[in-house]
Amino acid sequence: MSSGTVEPKHDATEVVDTEVLKEKNIHQSEILVNQDLMINAFDGENREHETGTWQAVKENPMACLWAFIFCFTIVMESFDMFLNGNFVALTAFKQKYGVNVEGSGYTIPTKWQSALFQSGQCGAFIGVFLAGPADSLAALVIGQAFEGVPWGFFIANSPAYASEIVPLSLRSTVTATLQMSWSIGNIIVAAATYGYQNRNDQWSWRVPLALQWIFPTPLLILVFLAPESPWWLVRRGRKEQALRSIRRLSRISTTNAEETLAVIERTVEIEAQMGGAPSLLDLLKGTDLRRTLITCLMYASQNFAGNLIANQATFFFEQAGMSTNFSFQLNLINSCLQFVANAGSWFLGAWFGRRTIYLWGTATNMTLLVILGICASVTQSTSTNYAQACLGVIISFVYAGTLGPITYTVIAETSSVRLRALSTGVGRAAYYVAEIPMIYLASQMLNPTGWNLAGKCGYIWGGTALVCWVGAYFFLPELKHRSYREADILFNRRISARKFKSTVIDVKDNE
Repeated sequence: MSSGTVEPKHDATEVVDTEVLKEKNIHQSEILVNQDLMINAFDGENREHETGTWQAVKENPMACLWAFIFCFTIVMESFDMFLNGNFVALTAFKQKYGVNVEGSGYTIPTKWQSALFQSGQCGAFIGVFLAGPADSLAALVIGQAFEGVPWGFFIANSPAYASEIVPLSLRSTVTATLQMSWSIGNIIVAAATYGYQNRNDQWSWRVPLALQWIFPTPLLILVFLAPESPWWLVRRGRKEQALRSIRRLSRISTTNAEETLAVIERTVEIEAQMGGAPSLLDLLKGTDLRRTLITCLMYASQNFAGNLIANQATFFFEQAGMSTNFSFQLNLINSCLQFVANAGSWFLGAWFGRRTIYLWGTATNMTLLVILGICASVTQSTSTNYAQACLGVIISFVYAGTLGPITYTVIAETSSVRLRALSTGVGRAAYYVAEIPMIYLASQMLNPTGWNLAGKCGYIWGGTALVCWVGAYFFLPELKHRSYREADILFNRRISARKFKSTVIDVKDNE
């Protein structure tokens, strides 16, 4: 239950030792001892709880635009990830770089298939902590590794930025757009590789590879022009600049802008009293350890509930018995359906809680993955082949509409404001730590030079999805309709994850 609207009272503030605040490197310490500013903070938080989704969009159009732009920056990682999945299914690519396997024709060896996927993720792993033509697979792998470094910058910062510049009622919608960016990248790749897959020369993969150059320049210009997060500015004591940023991002009145600033100041200072200047070690201290573990586990779980089937969809369809041409057609359809599911997640996020969406989405995919394994275990025929392909599409659709996008929302909301940049970076690093070995496992399961399991991999992914579901049931809290101040208080009070939704936090509470 989110906190209800409470009339502010003039005796609501607490006396705070300003010397202690200074020692803890708090730049704006007057709000917790200033009655008028505290009243502004009360009114601002009450107004944010009362604002509906559509009203928030009308009042904050520029905030929505800039949030979507920052979320779109990860389209480069998406493009490259799905491009590799399509390369290993391209006939000309397999004939140039693959080996001839009896009964399966030319195929990319398992070690190189997984390396193509893993190299970019290794580069991105480096990038999160720092938040050309190729004629051989080795050159492609090295290029992927270097290209992955800036991906880490984008994916570590985009969820934090997007969640900070929009009102509470829009956090789920804008952070879910991160998953939509994955689908957009997938659609471009699927269309390009489908258009060129009948060519028998090097241009069947070189042209799609060259298309990734359309993204960096326009995104660089847009990111340069973007307003700074008011939360980031307040944390550095730049109050006037934060107020200008709020006005630039919204159409609200001057009074409401000042109330929004007061809400930010209050939350930032409550957190600063508890920890002072942020550091990586703070992620492992006190209640922040719990928040860090949730962030890391949620990010890592994206690799365990069918997502890696979607990442190698074309190759999976081929191994399920589809022709090469139909596999590329089906992948394009699959990509478009994922985009539709992403759009649907906006409405799910507005109607249902984060915990509810994640649990039901994971449970659904877990069931479908087991059914996929059963279809691959019975006597094979054209019908079972099509059943496996269809289940692959449905699993990707469910992921793109539920646990995929809602994971980004949970990640953006769970960490404290003070540690958000560090938390999202470490969380994404956990994603790569989980993904890199899982990519090898996925390639080993599907590749004819590996275990050649085809749809039987559903048993394994169904088992890992069950682990994710159990973990989320016991440890994933419900943060829908919660302000960052309320989230801080709930974690500091060590409320059980299953009781987050029903716990009432008064607007006047600071701890």
